[in-house]
Amino acid sequence: MKKIGGYIANYFFHSLQEEHFSIPFLGGWLFAFFSGCFYAFMKFAFPTLGKEPDFVILNAKEFTDIPTNSVKPFPWGGQLGFFFKKADNTTHALKGVCTHMECNIMYKPEDRKFYCPCHQGWFDEDGKNIAGPPPKPLEFFDYFIEGEKLVVAKKGVKVELPKA
Repeated sequence: MKKIGGYIANYFFHSLQEEHFSIPFLGGWLFAFFSGCFYAFMKFAFPTLGKEPDFVILNAKEFTDIPTNSVKPFPWGGQLGFFFKKADNTTHALKGVCTHMECNIMYKPEDRKFYCPCHQGWFDEDGKNIAGPPPKPLEFFDYFIEGEKLVVAKKGVKVELPKA
């Protein structure tokens, strides 16, 4: 009897040492593998998530002829940008998201104000926050036209286009 019990104990001890010892390593390896796959999928599915460009290049013809007191949207990374022509014919480029929770804003030409529908935030046409929860003014961009290209850039970013 003692010999059979010894064999059984030896069998369980042996299997704990060799077979079951590798299970945590196998589980860790599988977790790392599937985490990497999930990360790669998310980067593929949402490539611009969290990225904001320093500048964008647009077709100038599409943006220079907009009517007064109106906006024309453009893509700013994964967010919205506006090219805005005021009633006095001055033009501006700005980020089209609220400074409170980054909801997309809209321009109300009859009020000459920008409105955030998420939490009823209001900005005047100069981007200053005037009502609601937005903590700071809208972000305005620098822009210039070179040939047929409209270059919109963050303030202070120097953009040099290649010479053709």
